[in-house]
Amino acid sequence: MDYGKHQAPQGYEPGEGILTTLIRIPVRIVVLVLVLPARMVWDALTALWHAADRVLLRPLGRALLWLLDTLVLTPLAWLYTWVLTPLGKAAAWLAVALLIWPWIGLWRYVIVPVARYGIAAPAVWRYAHVLTPLGHGLRWIGTALLLPALHGLGNGIGWLITVLLILPLQFLWRYVAVPVVRYGLVVPVVWLYEAVLTPVGRATAWVLSKLWQGTAWTLGMLWQGTAWVLAQLWRGIAATGRGLGLAVAWLVMTLLVAPLVWTYRRILTPVGREIAAAFEVAWRIAGYISRAVGRALATIAWYLIGAPFSWAYRTVCTPVGHFLRNAVWAPARRAAAEAGRAARAALATARETVRQARRDAWRALVGAPGGARSGEPRGIPARTLGSTTTVPSAAQASETPLGGDPFAKQG
Repeated sequence: MDYGKHQAPQGYEPGEGILTTLIRIPVRIVVLVLVLPARMVWDALTALWHAADRVLLRPLGRALLWLLDTLVLTPLAWLYTWVLTPLGKAAAWLAVALLIWPWIGLWRYVIVPVARYGIAAPAVWRYAHVLTPLGHGLRWIGTALLLPALHGLGNGIGWLITVLLILPLQFLWRYVAVPVVRYGLVVPVVWLYEAVLTPVGRATAWVLSKLWQGTAWTLGMLWQGTAWVLAQLWRGIAATGRGLGLAVAWLVMTLLVAPLVWTYRRILTPVGREIAAAFEVAWRIAGYISRAVGRALATIAWYLIGAPFSWAYRTVCTPVGHFLRNAVWAPARRAAAEAGRAARAALATARETVRQARRDAWRALVGAPGGARSGEPRGIPARTLGSTTTVPSAAQASETPLGGDPFAKQG
């Protein structure tokens, strides 16, 4: 019982204000009034589109496809199959016959024999019977005569160079140049480096190191003092900046962000949700109304146009059509069929008469076939107009002329 008492009213959702619930129904009514014409226009355009698609576009598309197939694709296929393909094969054969086969014959029967028997065979014979023996002879001359002579000449020239040039140079280097360089240049330079330059360099390095230590200590003290001052200054600036940033952030959040969030959450979001829901409900209700209006218009059109036409078709056109079919069209068709059969029978009779006259004329010219007796039928009996043949003296024979098929198709 308590649950029934405390139930929310219809259209009220948890978390919504009573103002939202109160303005929902008027908003939806206004939106329905605005959306209903658009929905009816949309449904009318949709119905027109479907009707045009069924009545006009699909038959037009099929007709265009049939025209395309009949006027373009079929002629192109015939042109490709019976014109372009034979022309292409003929052009390919001509190209092979005029461009490839002559070059193949030139290569096979002219260039290859000339190269083989005019160039390669003489060159091989010249190499085997002339150049090879000549090369062998030159190699024997060089190996047996020139090589020992050159070897002896080279040994003599080497001994002369060694005795006249290398041995004097070695003596000068070992006993003159080396002692002069060692005792006249190296020893004084080494003594000068060890006795003079080394002590002077060490003293100079000690003095410079002491000077560097003093300068480094002084610079370090100055750096530490400057760093402490700068650190204190930076801490003060940072504390001031943090305080100002917190103050500005509090002001922005309090004066700008909080009102904007409250406005978005409490006003814009419910209003947008209600407008979207109102449009959705209005579109659905407008669809129901539009369909009801469409059914009503369809019913009115049926009773004003479709029903009279249907009644006229059933009660007037159908009996008239049956009367015309049974009283006019059927007798005319039967008469046309009888006339066609009579014409075909007359044509068959005339054709048989002409065939019989031609056969009798042939018998009168060349006589009856060998082995046949007068008056005795042979094969299939001949059919004549009467009980006797046209020529009284001609014997009955096959219907076909000499050498033809005895079972020819009759007209």
